Amino acid sequence: MKIFIDPPNSLVLFDLVERFGHEPLSAMAAIQERVDNIEIDMPPMNVTLDDVVKGLKYAGVEVPSGVRGRLAVWGPMIEEAEAAIVMDECPYSFGCVGCERSNLMVKYLLKRRGIPVLHVDYPEDDAQATDLVARIKEFLEGLQ
Repeated sequence: MKIFIDPPNSLVLFDLVERFGHEPLSAMAAIQERVDNIEIDMPPMNVTLDDVVKGLKYAGVEVPSGVRGRLAVWGPMIEEAEAAIVMDECPYSFGCVGCERSNLMVKYLLKRRGIPVLHVDYPEDDAQATDLVARIKEFLEGLQ
């Protein structure tokens, strides 16, 4: 199954989803497509008109361009996802949690999709990390 991970650039969540036999939908893969695309002159700085249009699908023109830009990348992944794992209460430096408006929109889009979503808290110690892995494993195994 295709699993959207939030934060979308979390290597930890990416690895766990992949280890348990699913396809992680992540920012890294979406950005690689842009970097490898020959039509974009200076990847990843340039955007195409399609990117602008995709971003407007998820957020209005009055929303800051950074939010629209993130949603132009993440929105199609959310639409493609069959389930999602969301890590809550992350430190500011973990993944791309710095843009709270983007984070709120991602959670809204996931809820609107109605797909299974596992919410886990960022672990603060070894016991919580062990519990995190067990909960993710149980969730992913239950999807098959």
